[in-house]
Amino acid sequence: MMWIFGTVISVAFGIADIALIGNAKKIGSRINVVLRYLFTVNLTSLFITKYVLRVPNIFQPSLHKGPYALKYCVLVFVVSLAFILLKCFAADVLKLEKTNPKNKKRANALKTASVILFALGMVAYTATVWGIQAYGALSPDQILINLISPVEGNEVGVYYSVFEGPVLKTAFFTAVFTLITFSPYQLKLNRNGQSFVIISEFFLRITSFLVSIAMFIGGCAFGITKFQLKDLFSAYFFDSAFIEEHYTAPSDANIKFPEQKRNLILIYLESMENTFLSKEMGGYMEENLIPDLAQLANEGYVFSHTDKKLGGFLPSTGAGWSVASMVNMGFGIPMKVPTDGNAYGSPGNFLPGAVAIGDILHEQGYEQTVMFGAKAAFGGLDHYFNLHGNFNIIDHTAAIEKGLIPEDYYVWWGYEDDKLYSFAKDELTRLSQTGKPFHFIMETADTHAPEGYLSPNAEKKFPDQYSNAIYYSQKEAVKFIRWIQSQPFYENTTVFIIGDHLTMASVISEKVKDYQRTCFNLVLNPDKSLINLPENRFVNRQWAAFDMFPTMLAGIGVQIKDNRLGIGTNLFSGKKTLFETYGVDSVNDSLTQKSEFYNKNILAKPNS
Repeated sequence: MMWIFGTVISVAFGIADIALIGNAKKIGSRINVVLRYLFTVNLTSLFITKYVLRVPNIFQPSLHKGPYALKYCVLVFVVSLAFILLKCFAADVLKLEKTNPKNKKRANALKTASVILFALGMVAYTATVWGIQAYGALSPDQILINLISPVEGNEVGVYYSVFEGPVLKTAFFTAVFTLITFSPYQLKLNRNGQSFVIISEFFLRITSFLVSIAMFIGGCAFGITKFQLKDLFSAYFFDSAFIEEHYTAPSDANIKFPEQKRNLILIYLESMENTFLSKEMGGYMEENLIPDLAQLANEGYVFSHTDKKLGGFLPSTGAGWSVASMVNMGFGIPMKVPTDGNAYGSPGNFLPGAVAIGDILHEQGYEQTVMFGAKAAFGGLDHYFNLHGNFNIIDHTAAIEKGLIPEDYYVWWGYEDDKLYSFAKDELTRLSQTGKPFHFIMETADTHAPEGYLSPNAEKKFPDQYSNAIYYSQKEAVKFIRWIQSQPFYENTTVFIIGDHLTMASVISEKVKDYQRTCFNLVLNPDKSLINLPENRFVNRQWAAFDMFPTMLAGIGVQIKDNRLGIGTNLFSGKKTLFETYGVDSVNDSLTQKSEFYNKNILAKPNS
């Protein structure tokens, strides 16, 4: 069928050539023109398909997925059009003639407006496509918060991909549009001694303006739809008292520590989803990508959203990326869009009105360290961990200062997870020897979108890089946890292993359909008071990242009045979470809306 349509298109252009140019008078000459189009156009199209577009198996359409035949026919049409235009200009049938508009100033103003609208629409479209390919469907709160937060420490490849993607594409198409729009020529057709204007300067000007409006509206609508930007209106214009009504401030009156304080280790596994499990285990994959983590889960406690052993927390507003996830689990509140003049990521101004788990443990005499391979300045994490718990921060910058890596060392987001685990062992050994209880947080990065970082030590078990990165990462995580379990301090240590958020890799977000994606979670060696709890506290639970705040404190034996802190619920208690009480959609809708309480008491110090 593809070859039939290709033949029809090229023959049709051959006939058009005969009609327009009129050089072929005899039957033999006309047949010759048609045959030249038939063979030249199709050979050229096949050459472009094979050697320019680098499409394999060009003579076997059945091997190609998608509209391969349609794309080939479009290419034949474009090549045929280019051939006939060149011949028409060469034969002087078509001619460009310079002209000037009557009101040049007004015409140029309209052309300038057209270019600006086209460029804005193109930016909206290309940036949206790039964002989805690189990170999946970004939430509106993430977009806005990241725009007003520090970007230092971002993986350098992201910046290159921005210039190679939306910037380059927008610049190219806008440049072409500008050349056409500001062209001083009109197109004339010469036929039988007469001359006709077929595309005038006025027609081109108006058409360009209409195209620019369509591009602007289409590009913006595409971005608004894909990134749900309408939710930003809720963040600014609709007020909700939900957080205020359900917020429990952490205080001495609400929490009580055991006499012997337990150590707490929190391991954030970047983008680690239960989706990566095999289907028979409750995941989405044909083959289990995280077998070692699944096996480890048999030794601890998992809060599952189904009746299966493995499950996790449901997506919630203001928790869909790494920094936001840390805020939810560390403070028991969502990371909301600042709408009242306050912001994130400046010295002394990272949620100054809130109390974090780091604040609580610092007051209890804990030695605290946070470790990741990127720079802590990214997203203002340095201000977070300095202000809330006076953490020892070991990031990419600190690793250079300590001589752990060379000054010019930069891999992936800073230094890779292989080094992170090695440094973490040394730091945990140091913490265990201080004579104080300790709180250690670390976050991996090798499974970050779009394809992850694949260590040279990784086994290439799967056909794609991201699957291999996931498999290697979970394997190394379990090795590290086995090391922790072999240490003398483990007996008095509770370990939380949590996927920080759903992956933004498009290879997953675009592939997974009709499946509830959740993040991996596992609690090892909690306080003895939590042993032998009823099974219903761990299955068929609807919970959010902010529920981890009181749950982690409970995991180290802290008694919590009414089992609520922040807006989170202690999952060990069996008390209903906000999701279970009001419904997931209802809670998320309320959290999307502006909160005056949050602005005045969380984003700022009360009465400041």
